[in-house]
Amino acid sequence: MMRREQQNPARRLDEIAQQLTASGDYKVLRRLLPRPVSPPVADSAERTGIVIDVETTGLDPVQDEIIELAMVKFWYSGNAEIAGVTAVFQALNEPSKPLAPEITRLTGITDAMVAGCRIDPAAVEAFVADAGIVIAHHAGFDRKFAEQAWPIFEHKAWPCSATEIDWKAFGYSGAKLTYLAVETGFFYTAHRAVDDCHALLEILAHRLPAASSTALAILLDHARRKTVRIWAEHSPFDLKDVLKRRGYRWSDGADGSPRSWFIDVDDSLRDAELEFLRREIYQRDVEFFCCELSAFERFSARRGRALSALAASPAEVE
Repeated sequence: MMRREQQNPARRLDEIAQQLTASGDYKVLRRLLPRPVSPPVADSAERTGIVIDVETTGLDPVQDEIIELAMVKFWYSGNAEIAGVTAVFQALNEPSKPLAPEITRLTGITDAMVAGCRIDPAAVEAFVADAGIVIAHHAGFDRKFAEQAWPIFEHKAWPCSATEIDWKAFGYSGAKLTYLAVETGFFYTAHRAVDDCHALLEILAHRLPAASSTALAILLDHARRKTVRIWAEHSPFDLKDVLKRRGYRWSDGADGSPRSWFIDVDDSLRDAELEFLRREIYQRDVEFFCCELSAFERFSARRGRALSALAASPAEVE
């Protein structure tokens, strides 16, 4: 009697996963395998983007320091289909002070790991130079640190994958990266910044439920829109909670912007928001300081410097 040919173990596991999924009683998650690095097709129409993540000693980009920078460079088509990864950058940096225990707990980075390490500015510049977009999952954090350290980031368009996609509207439970990964169908070991970059890239490549496009397409569509920042200067103190409930945030003026409550709204909602302020907050006709923002200014630590002379950027998000 002939021995039955032993089945390939990986193929067998795939069959089991398919059976479990088909039953409707199980959800199978696959381990994330980072995309291999490969050069883009010569003379193609693909565009270049970067996914970025930084680990730091704290939350203040002026006082705190970057201890790790990770970037994954990718290329994508005109309809926002991710075609491949062209390069990966990962580097550590020794800060001026020993790492606090909570930073080591959060990042997995120790003093011994960063000892003697420096991030080469020229290498960062060369890696970023040809990118049209820089995507971060919480760009309001990563952009401030990145452009404080390397000025090239000031001149890039920064979409934010955490805040500029309405994840709940597409059936996700929230915007936390590990949750998005699970609900996209994979898991990964979220120990280092580069792992988060690879995970975010796969999430962006995923075709969203109830949409006919990738998450990247949704993000780029939002990034191309102009938003308007409206400053509610000298608003009544006793109405601050009304402003907070509506989504206004407080600026302490440290970056050169007004010391005031403010909100960012789509340009189509500008008139409605100004009418709300006049009717509900000031109860009189008031002129407001407003400025248009594109992906080249949003989330920037340098925005205060440019507010007085802000104009439409000559570049566009690709």
